[in-house]
Amino acid sequence: MPKGPRGEKRPADVIGMSVKVMRIATGEEEEELDRAKSAAAELGSRGGKARAAKMSAKRRREIARKAASARWNH
Repeated sequence: MPKGPRGEKRPADVIGMSVKVMRIATGEEEEELDRAKSAAAELGSRGGKARAAKMSAKRRREIARKAASARWNH
């Protein structure tokens, strides 16, 4: 089943989707939102912060310059 912009399940056909959107808009139906964050995303966000905290300011500056160079000189 296709997912909407915020992860909600929506019908695949155009008419079914239109009816569902109309019911949500009029309050006949509640939107089903799946807000659960995956374990990998949770660990990844913690890992990045820990890595940045361990790094020296000089090393962070080197990485930032390399990233900026790659972004602007592609």
